[in-house]
Amino acid sequence: MNLQNLLGTVREGKIIDLNKDDVFVSVDGASFRVDKKEIKGTKPLSIKGYLYENQEHKLCMTTNIPKVRIGRFAFGTVVDVRTDLGVFVDIGLPDKDIVVSLDDLPEMKSLWPKKGDRLMISIKNDKKNRMWGELADMPLFQQLIRRPGKYMNNKNITGTVIRLKLKGTFVLTNDYYICFLHPSERDREPRLGEVVHGRVIGVNIDYLNISLKPRGYEEIDDDAAMVLAVLQHQPNGEMSYNDKSDPDDIKQYFGISKSSFKRALGHLMKSRLIEQTPESTKLTDAGKQHK
Repeated sequence: MNLQNLLGTVREGKIIDLNKDDVFVSVDGASFRVDKKEIKGTKPLSIKGYLYENQEHKLCMTTNIPKVRIGRFAFGTVVDVRTDLGVFVDIGLPDKDIVVSLDDLPEMKSLWPKKGDRLMISIKNDKKNRMWGELADMPLFQQLIRRPGKYMNNKNITGTVIRLKLKGTFVLTNDYYICFLHPSERDREPRLGEVVHGRVIGVNIDYLNISLKPRGYEEIDDDAAMVLAVLQHQPNGEMSYNDKSDPDDIKQYFGISKSSFKRALGHLMKSRLIEQTPESTKLTDAGKQHK
């Protein structure tokens, strides 16, 4: 039985046993457990599914097949971080997250992905039959990308940070364009897996040059700068005022009209420096770093 070649793959197996909760399937001499709830209709003689070892070290199969597997890359969401081990990525398994080892992450832990970030990974198994996440490399991204056109200059982009280099940061947009972010076009270095919002400042044959800095006309005005300064002086970067607040309360606290206050908030939100909740206004990561 060679689990190293089975875990993280999609295989078909013969049903060999069952109980009130599970069906047991044999694949190459190994027995995998399938939740009975996944089997609908008449009882089949065999089942096709994704093979893995769950967090309790039990061999399992699921018919809800994740996109991430051996030899196949896809994005997963970071759900936990352990500085002594790596980051845990949700790929869609019901009782298993995949670890990307600290050996494959940036040396500076401040540049590690955080919960909610995205990593494109596949599966690799070690000699102890442990499943690990393998980060996609640049040659793979270059197989996926689309060629940019000159019409994209000055367009807004949203993308995921996929590589950190001394010369700059590489970003993959949601529509699969590769972007390069020079250090001079950012206020801070984005972390691996972070979703960033920017604009195109140059178009090359294979990639886009982008900036995370606002356009000239997006620079904040005096009212917005004042509101931003108030937020930056709050211990948690949050205040109980928003665009629904009482005009008299706004006038008393900020010394400006509600319409001016709302324009200032709109400007700051457009620059992605703040975000609003029904009860408050708070700084984004970019707002905390803005000088």
